[in-house]
Amino acid sequence: MRLVVLGPPGAGKGTQARRLVGRYSIPQLSTGEMLRAAVSGGTELGLAVKAIMDRGELVSDDVVTQMVADRIDREDCRTGFILDGFPRTVEQAEALTAMLQRKGLKLDAAIELKVDPAVLVERMAKRVADTLAAGGTVRSDDNPETFARRLEEYRQTTGPLLDYYLRRSELVPIDGMQGLEAVTREIERVLAERASA
Repeated sequence: MRLVVLGPPGAGKGTQARRLVGRYSIPQLSTGEMLRAAVSGGTELGLAVKAIMDRGELVSDDVVTQMVADRIDREDCRTGFILDGFPRTVEQAEALTAMLQRKGLKLDAAIELKVDPAVLVERMAKRVADTLAAGGTVRSDDNPETFARRLEEYRQTTGPLLDYYLRRSELVPIDGMQGLEAVTREIERVLAERASA
């Protein structure tokens, strides 16, 4: 199974991705973690990434795509992977599609967790209250204004990305407002249908 999981902040992407990792015995590939690993590993690519980050610049799509390409060549990705944090734009999706085609591969699905933004804001506020009640520390960006901006940014950048995967018949919309177990069952049902088609 080669999957991309899409959805706004707080939609449950990480939780569902972890469940898919267990279900299909495939790794979850986080581009953020790959960037940090490349830098700490001191590889040629890592040194280039570190120089870019030290200048305060964003790592280019070409570099991230190459990093993903190198990562999916490893043995643990032989039967598939779940991409987390990539692609975020149509340009990145096109680069991913082209890179997979060069390897003779394709995505099985781009899973979109569809959720109500107002409910996400409520969930975020509850998580903050629960964290504070437990004596924990709240992230500086865990406030309604910042979260609303993140949701709007997601909507603007990901709308075209969803259209891209829809045109390619790879988009699988899932009602993310269901309970955790129901969302997992729905994802597994849809993936089983696609696998047997």
